[in-house]
Amino acid sequence: MKNLPVAIPETAQGRIITSVGGLYTVETFSGICTCKARGIFRKRGITPYVGDYVQLSEDGVIQEILPRKNSILRPPVSNLDQIFFVVSTCHPAPNLLLLDSFLTVAIYQDIQPAVVLTKMDLHSGEQLEKLYTDAGIPVYPVEYDKPETVAAVSELLAGKISMMTGNSGVGKSTLLNAIDPSLQIATGEISEKLGRGKHTTRQVQLYPCAGGYLADTPGFSTFEVEQYLQMDKERIADCFPEFQPYLGQCRFSDCAHVCEKGCAVVEAVQAGKISKSRHDAYVSLYQTAKQRKAWES
Repeated sequence: MKNLPVAIPETAQGRIITSVGGLYTVETFSGICTCKARGIFRKRGITPYVGDYVQLSEDGVIQEILPRKNSILRPPVSNLDQIFFVVSTCHPAPNLLLLDSFLTVAIYQDIQPAVVLTKMDLHSGEQLEKLYTDAGIPVYPVEYDKPETVAAVSELLAGKISMMTGNSGVGKSTLLNAIDPSLQIATGEISEKLGRGKHTTRQVQLYPCAGGYLADTPGFSTFEVEQYLQMDKERIADCFPEFQPYLGQCRFSDCAHVCEKGCAVVEAVQAGKISKSRHDAYVSLYQTAKQRKAWES
């Protein structure tokens, strides 16, 4: 048996590590193979995802996809243990509402999120670090003249299936190359005119990296924004770790934690115990989910 970076369950014969044009690269105990999926999958509206554990037929066709513990729609990746959201301290400036939306999606999907701060040499990331550390989100500032900061991220990859995403131009490829130079992922310069990076990553793929698997993605724009539309509005508050001490403490048991009188969460925001920007993100997500539910009904 090969020494695979992340253990494949005994009930599976392999894990999809690449998907291109209906062909799937599957890593098995005996090696790498290229497979197609059964035609019945398409008829049933089932699409194999990168990260799926699969059963193969004797002639090398994917005949069964094992149940997923979670999945991301775009890019289509499943069975993730953690997501690293790479955020530059400047150039491009961080979009906190978008970041908070994706952090919420990750927690909702039971995927451990972490924020990685880049370009610390250009602008201090202390405020961002404090914002998310106070919110209960792990934060890892990266400075390339301090190898231990890169090592801190690299050590988290061992034995895990992880995803790395962020706005284009924040330095995802640079970070990946620093973690594992053998990857040699192309990097692109920031476009001064557009204020964002040129897309240099063309596909989602699981890379063996630092003893685990890592999915590098083109950017936030491909991390399906509408995933948060599918969330149950009553569960969104549970996806904000800093809300936890106050949940169940409101005057009304069905409190939405938006602007209600006697809301312990709102009072914590007013007292400076919860960041206003984080609460604003919660309200936006809650209202979006509420509107979607009303439309569906």
